[in-house]
Amino acid sequence: MPKSRIELRFGGTGGQGLVLSAKLLADALALEGRHVAQSQTYEPTSRGGFCNADLVVAHGEVDYPLPIAFDYLVLLDRIAIRPSWPRLKAGALVIADTRLCPELPDGDVVPHRLPLSRTAIELGSERVTNIVALGVLIELTGICKHKSVEQVVRASSPRGFLDLNMDALAAGYELAKAPVAAAAS
Repeated sequence: MPKSRIELRFGGTGGQGLVLSAKLLADALALEGRHVAQSQTYEPTSRGGFCNADLVVAHGEVDYPLPIAFDYLVLLDRIAIRPSWPRLKAGALVIADTRLCPELPDGDVVPHRLPLSRTAIELGSERVTNIVALGVLIELTGICKHKSVEQVVRASSPRGFLDLNMDALAAGYELAKAPVAAAAS
């Protein structure tokens, strides 16, 4: 992670596990000695309304805990595009689910449109779309080591979801490496 400060958002709808993904990533980054500030917002509707979880990551102390302009944006639903898109830095990496974000606005971004939710469904549960997306983010950015996030996912997963979450994380790594990822960009 060459930058001294990285800002990122997981955006979508309530119930997609966005806050969990941000927490898992924050914990993995903390294991590696990074400083992280996490914030989230969501509409009063607990499921289906706009939701986001933001992280500010720094090598030293986080001087301002809220993001100003995103380096990375993970979109799990089109509802998050409008509030997030204007806050992207030039050249920002955008990871978007092809099923729930069929179109992205034009902009100076590096888009990766990937079948995140379809991959989760093929694994057995759409509920792990957020973990697939987390794997893609880590593989594409190198923001933290695989070992760190895997340790956190193992420690945080309920016993009945451990194997599924680990499979989803691995599927995300592979999805980011697949030729379809390059073609979808």
